[in-house]
Amino acid sequence: MKKIIVLLLSLISFSTINKAQSLMEKWPELKAFHSVMSQTFHPSEEGNLQPIKERSAELLEKANALSKSTIPADYKNEKISNAVKRLAIGAEKLNTAIKDKKISDAEITQALTKLHDVFHEIIGLCKHEEKH
Repeated sequence: MKKIIVLLLSLISFSTINKAQSLMEKWPELKAFHSVMSQTFHPSEEGNLQPIKERSAELLEKANALSKSTIPADYKNEKISNAVKRLAIGAEKLNTAIKDKKISDAEITQALTKLHDVFHEIIGLCKHEEKH
């Protein structure tokens, strides 16, 4: 019985990872954004804001490229389009505030967390669309 449960859990995990990889392969701009987001957000969870302070312009560049990209047909809908726009707007605000030094570390963390949440909203919406 334990072997069956382990096998089922392994298949579910593999399926989830495979879907995320499929999404990233179909939408390379999302993959590029994710790369910078993960390299800046995860250090911020440990209190290290240096990566986002140094790379906020790059995050903005990737967000803008994502917003100008063609959303793959499998995922194209109004909710995803709106979330991608919010991501670009949020990245612009964060980059400007960091560049102008008009933002506290707590505000950087909060803004970056919101961007991370929007990114995951997009991923979730795309996974939902794959089920149809």
